[in-house]
Amino acid sequence: MTYIFFKRALDLMGSVLGIILSLPVMLVTVLLIKLDSPGPIFADTPMRVGRNGKLFKMYKFRSMVVGAHDMLQKDPQLLKQYKQNSYKIQDDPRVTRVGKFIRKVSIDELPQLFNIVKGEMSLVGPRAYYPFELEEQQEEYPQTEKFVKIILQAKPGLTGVWQTSGRSEINFDKRVQMDATYVERKSIIFDILLVLKTIPAVLARRGAV
Repeated sequence: MTYIFFKRALDLMGSVLGIILSLPVMLVTVLLIKLDSPGPIFADTPMRVGRNGKLFKMYKFRSMVVGAHDMLQKDPQLLKQYKQNSYKIQDDPRVTRVGKFIRKVSIDELPQLFNIVKGEMSLVGPRAYYPFELEEQQEEYPQTEKFVKIILQAKPGLTGVWQTSGRSEINFDKRVQMDATYVERKSIIFDILLVLKTIPAVLARRGAV
């Protein structure tokens, strides 16, 4: 209970401070998205899996053209690459000009600070997976089922172990094992260290696509 209390306190303080400090960046990003391509400010992406398997809408700035998800489903070659590359696509043709930049420096992730305020996410935690991603990957890696059960006991994080260790360069089986180890650790000090480690990881653009 002590860990849960301090973790929530850290989430609230960190997310509110983050919103205040990043507000100018977010406002400029909103303007650039509107000038760059027609469509909404936020990405229209499928729901994510949160704690205890509860689905939630993750907020992200739109970095792709409108209808990107439908384009993926209608293009067999693009869909094949998407699934083979840990649900990422190198040089994705759906990404806008502004989208390429905000994805590289992780600005598109900033709206998730509001998910943290709402209690749907945490500053630090496992990756927020798509339902179909968990289903398909567990079929491919049956040994990961035990790790996924542990991961779903915690809120997904804005950052975490995998985000600071290579991101897209790490396969599902290794990623869930790392996240499960984090969940079982339950350390506020480790959370703070991961938040601090996130800054150089973002600046170095490790694993960002």
